Amino acid sequence: MKKIIFMGTPAYATCILKALLENKNFNIIALFTQPDKAVGRKQILTPSHTKAFLNNHSPNIPIFTPKSLKDEVIIKQIRDLKPDFIVVAAYGKILPKAILDIAPCVNLHASLLPKYRGASPIQSAILNGDEKSGVCTMLMEEGLDTGPILESLECNIKNKNSSEVFEILANLAAKLIISTLLNFKNLIPKKQDENLATQCTKIKKEDGMIVLYNAKAIYQKYLAFNPWPNIFLNNGLKFLELELVDENKQFNQEGEILELEKESFLLSCKQGILRIKKLQESGKKVLDGRTYLNGKRLKVGDCLY
Repeated sequence: MKKIIFMGTPAYATCILKALLENKNFNIIALFTQPDKAVGRKQILTPSHTKAFLNNHSPNIPIFTPKSLKDEVIIKQIRDLKPDFIVVAAYGKILPKAILDIAPCVNLHASLLPKYRGASPIQSAILNGDEKSGVCTMLMEEGLDTGPILESLECNIKNKNSSEVFEILANLAAKLIISTLLNFKNLIPKKQDENLATQCTKIKKEDGMIVLYNAKAIYQKYLAFNPWPNIFLNNGLKFLELELVDENKQFNQEGEILELEKESFLLSCKQGILRIKKLQESGKKVLDGRTYLNGKRLKVGDCLY
């Protein structure tokens, strides 16, 4: 039975952790995850998804929440555990060389590397309109997502939002890590092609701001930023549910109400048409498109804002 230290934080990582716990070939000897964070208006101290899961399902497994992995005490604790593997999935911290040298460190990255190295591979693939994505296992080195690839699995992500793709890739990653660890000695690591490498950064709330210029780009942003940070106009009006109706038609004015429907309406962009199904003004409740227009006394030909 292989001894594994697991490092991960969000629900994506929990899916992988669960698969390892259920496999009799592996023994999870410790979880490393991000420290508890203050969440919501009341700033309630909340554990990470992996920590909450482990506390409920395997409370005897030790959990570590270090602020830094460079601490010599932490490095010694990891070394003393004598892991056969360190498995990393969306942990949120860089592993220093001192830890990388303790045991093979296998990272599960939610893209087909070398595309989308960094913090937002799923959102970036959706934003760029990719129809295919996937997950890789890779041997970690000091660079960010630069290590050699061990195995990968591919899937279709066309017209899927971020939440849906996260779930698909989490389930793929759960299968992939079992394969990689069981076959580790027989796998030949494949060096990444640096000429094909792309980077992606952490998503910020302001990334959800849109202008009604290109309907196709707005639609991809809507998919990528669901459930957070959503997409919104500069007046704070959120578009919570929409469809792409046309991506080519040109208009002189963006934001014009083109047609009223039973619970939605068609809206012009400089290029393309969107069907707006659900909206939300800042601090107010979610409304269907038609109800929102009725409340604002807006009609066909009017500008939304």
